[in-house]
Amino acid sequence: MSDFLPERGSLLDRRLPLFPDSTTLERGDLAIAGCSLEDLARQYGTPLYLYDRLTLDSAVEAYRGALGRYYPGESSLTYAGKAYLCTALAQWAGQLGLVVDCTGAGEMKMAAAGGLRREQILVHGVNKSPEDVQMALEHAGTLVVDHLDELQTLTNLYRAKPEPFPELWLRLRPGAAPDTHSYLQTGQEVSKFGMHAVEALKAAEICQQNDLPLTGLHFHLGSQMRDATPIAAALETALSLMAAIRDATGIVLNEICPGGGLGVAYHNNDLPQPDIDAAVRMLAAKMEAGCQQHRLPLPRLVLEPGRSIVARAGVCLYRVGAVKQAGERRWLILDGGLADNPRPALYKARYSCLPVKDVERTLSGAAWLGGPYCESGDVLIEAIALPDIQPGEVLAVPVSGAYQLSMASNYNGACRPAVLWLDDGTACLIQERELPEHLLRRDRRLLSP
Repeated sequence: MSDFLPERGSLLDRRLPLFPDSTTLERGDLAIAGCSLEDLARQYGTPLYLYDRLTLDSAVEAYRGALGRYYPGESSLTYAGKAYLCTALAQWAGQLGLVVDCTGAGEMKMAAAGGLRREQILVHGVNKSPEDVQMALEHAGTLVVDHLDELQTLTNLYRAKPEPFPELWLRLRPGAAPDTHSYLQTGQEVSKFGMHAVEALKAAEICQQNDLPLTGLHFHLGSQMRDATPIAAALETALSLMAAIRDATGIVLNEICPGGGLGVAYHNNDLPQPDIDAAVRMLAAKMEAGCQQHRLPLPRLVLEPGRSIVARAGVCLYRVGAVKQAGERRWLILDGGLADNPRPALYKARYSCLPVKDVERTLSGAAWLGGPYCESGDVLIEAIALPDIQPGEVLAVPVSGAYQLSMASNYNGACRPAVLWLDDGTACLIQERELPEHLLRRDRRLLSP
């Protein structure tokens, strides 16, 4: 479906709210943090990913402000590294006092390289490898136990008394499926993630018997939710489990993390953005009432926003290589797509875009934005209203900060894009563009017969 609007200027008003907070028009051209997007594309090439610090900082402040207003107990924020993580972003998280949720040795390495302290690294994983576990013992302050077999491994390691040993949380599977894409649901009864409440209670008993440092409970229902209602409902299951653990073992858990999952608007038809303030207010009220009902002290409330912190801070620039007509469709063929952003192919995610120059040109109808890769599913945006776009022009796709680069691939020998950090008029290269020779470094020739 096209969002074509014939009236001049109205489309700009509808799409600009999707862009980072520092986005401006400079003589009709797009700029972010005072940096011309056309100039950045010319200097660094395309595809090119941009991250705006102002938007990142504002999102963190929105969560912290709401927690301070509505939750009377202690609280903290954990940034979900799976949304997007690199050394520079880990540095930023450390500067703001965030904990970074890492899955696997690679993310832990990036977090440690960013200077995060042990207590700022939290480790997840449904099937942690021996390398993952060893690195968690070396770098992490908290480790989330996904299943009983993993707990047995940790019990054996703890008996060897390595110092220091991370605190443990148990991952609960609440048995709820929120209204989102099925691939984004993680807390339903048949999910591969976490433990049923009965298993989690058994895990707590094992921790008590072996004097393991069990301190918290974690669950995560899914991602890209419009409000926190499903999370608030699942808190009842989690608080009931905390009370059962207390009664059975005497362990009073002092931290609870109901995950994140609050979504963002990717397209102007998705606006307004989900309300962070309302979501936190709902969760805080549920926590207070539930703890009172179960006679539990208020634990530290740990929120784990990933997408809703970083997605809108990111913009991707693509250059149009060809314009072609195929039947009734006007195709704009870009220099990136499926390899750097698989979300449209995976989830039917719908994006928007604007040209970076002369943004308020008269619209000329709908266009389909396709990537260069050998897949019919390599379509970034369908039927979007745009002006007359010529080969060589640059298009800016907003809300590109989460679950794109972190899921990027080398399909068709694609090289991952460069990444810039934009802050108050400056652009800093935080990830170099991958080159074909980088792909060859991992390869080995066959031995001669």
